[in-house]
Amino acid sequence: MENTQEYSHKRFNPLTGEWVLVSPHRAKRPWQGQEEDANQETRPTHDPDCYLCSGNTRANGEKNPDYEDVFVFVNDFSALQKDSKQFSHNDGLIKAEAEQGICKVICFSPDHSKSLADMNVKDIQKVIHTWQSEFTSLGKQSNINYVQIFENKGAVMGCSNPHPHGQIWSQSTLPNEVSKKDIHQKTYYKQNNNTLLQDYLKQELKLKERIVFENRAFVVLVPFWAIWPYEAMIVPKQPQKDIIELPREETILFAEAISVLTKIYDKLFNTSFPYSSGIHQAPTNNENNEHWHWHMSFYPPLLRSATVKKFMVGYEMFGMAQRDITPETAAQTLKHLADNLYTAKHF
Repeated sequence: MENTQEYSHKRFNPLTGEWVLVSPHRAKRPWQGQEEDANQETRPTHDPDCYLCSGNTRANGEKNPDYEDVFVFVNDFSALQKDSKQFSHNDGLIKAEAEQGICKVICFSPDHSKSLADMNVKDIQKVIHTWQSEFTSLGKQSNINYVQIFENKGAVMGCSNPHPHGQIWSQSTLPNEVSKKDIHQKTYYKQNNNTLLQDYLKQELKLKERIVFENRAFVVLVPFWAIWPYEAMIVPKQPQKDIIELPREETILFAEAISVLTKIYDKLFNTSFPYSSGIHQAPTNNENNEHWHWHMSFYPPLLRSATVKKFMVGYEMFGMAQRDITPETAAQTLKHLADNLYTAKHF
């Protein structure tokens, strides 16, 4: 497209119905703002003071088993309560309702030193199988209509414990971001009889401008509407409403896509790359939900180096999301690293 690499413009996100301002000319400006400390720490394989390591006692006094693979438990400090009292308050513009749910912690590995980028593909596959199992069991509960799988990696993203782990929050209603995606995907499906991401992938695979990596079942790309500097999305090539519909033989390909992306993130600035990642998929409300096409998004905050972070402040808070480097530039950088790592057979 003309002028998108040189001049300010805005891009539309069809999943949410929102716009992002892109200002490529600003990437040339000098930086004199805050710089974060680069994470170069070396962690032990087992930390006796870590609440999540195998065999250790957690903050609530419970002892972890001597787990050898993936370990899941109900969060000791859950944001959602299963037995929250039902109520509804509606007084003009003062509204409140009860919200029930279950929050779980999922330890990816007993090895305190390993992130997903350090784990082999088969061990990541075990994490995926656990995601599927938890999604199924939580989604079957009558008061659970949505299951959110996510990970916060790195202290800069608010992670309170360096042990490699993610979380699973399940709740009775749809959270805001999921509700927006539900509405826009449903509208698109009714009009086109295809999922929104199915048609989007066709365009991206034809253009080859934002593709970072692909295998037989998955595409890793920087979305056209990306907000974060090196934001990326993993999308299954075939429409699937949730990860339960992912064929078992393709879970290893999903694991490969996660491995490739997290490894190139770490290589980008030679640091343990922080991010928040999450899987958006269909609600568990017993409806058809054929309009859904699940996907996993990664939102990393680093901008120019391991010490320069992208802040969502000022205009982003009061106006709309904004980015400097274009998604195409970010994709080319990540693809170059992916090609080098994959050629070197690091998987």
